[in-house]
Amino acid sequence: MTIEHIRLSQTARDQLITLKRRTGIAHWNVLCRWALCRSLAEPAPPPAVKLTLDSSVEMTWRVFAGDMGDILWALVRYRCHQDGLPLEDETLAQQFRLHLHRGIGYLVGDARVTDVAGLAGLALSASTSS
Repeated sequence: MTIEHIRLSQTARDQLITLKRRTGIAHWNVLCRWALCRSLAEPAPPPAVKLTLDSSVEMTWRVFAGDMGDILWALVRYRCHQDGLPLEDETLAQQFRLHLHRGIGYLVGDARVTDVAGLAGLALSASTSS
């Protein structure tokens, strides 16, 4: 794995502040895990946009992933495989960042995420529709 530090764009930082206020979840890393999983669940790959990682929000992979680091990285690898992308470190890191940022945008834009129950409801509705 090549990601040691994760830095977010200013837009993602502002969106996380909104999510923190709505859900009461105080830690960036927890919201970022939800965001990554939300994006990975989307069938379409994230658009290849140039991210400007210009905010003050930065965390290590260990802080981001906690005890789930190997599982989260395996999910990113699997998704890249599904999307027909090379499993090179640079591609995996870029796809991780794209999924993370897309997922943050999805969460903040989802009308159901008005509180922590709405956030949990996303996971419950996804598990019952599968």
